Amino acid sequence: MRIAELSRRADVPVPTIKFYLREGLLFPGERTSHNQAQYTDGHVRRLKLIKALIEVGGLSVAATRHVLGKMYEPGMSALDSAGKAQFAMTTPRPVIDDEAWKAASEQTDSLIERLGWAVRTTNPARQTLTSALATLYRLGHTDQLELLDEYARAARQVARADLAQVLKEPDHDRLMETTVVWTALGDLVFSALRRFAHEDAAYGSSSSSEG
Repeated sequence: MRIAELSRRADVPVPTIKFYLREGLLFPGERTSHNQAQYTDGHVRRLKLIKALIEVGGLSVAATRHVLGKMYEPGMSALDSAGKAQFAMTTPRPVIDDEAWKAASEQTDSLIERLGWAVRTTNPARQTLTSALATLYRLGHTDQLELLDEYARAARQVARADLAQVLKEPDHDRLMETTVVWTALGDLVFSALRRFAHEDAAYGSSSSSEG
């Protein structure tokens, strides 16, 4: 297909496609002349993935390029590649060397050890959690730390469901795409569901009892 057809099928403007080609997010089509190229269904799929990561997942162009690079590293299993891509999607948090950060870091390490989880020290989500907990310490809201184990149990249940669903994918590329897309969108979905649950917990039960 020509670039105009690719644009129509992927619902991405031609100038944006050319930008993604220049930035290395989209692999080139097969040249048929000096200024013409043919594209395939693979390009359509890749464009839809890029669009999901940038427009819905909120990743920058540079972060998207990094994630895609990790997805297709040669010589790795699908799960390993997907794991590297997932790591690449987590924005590193700056380390603030104060007492709050030290206490939060100890809380993070203690939680992982207490749960017996296999979490590598290189996992950037460690810093994400530590940064959030450090903010609680700085604001004096440490009572919320009592919720950590409850949150962890819920996260474990969700993670098992995620993995079971992902492993149903029939091929390597589809498995990686699903992992990356759901990492970006699953966080948004879970956040929305948490807010639904907050409203229901606050008003649903009382409304039912009043009726």
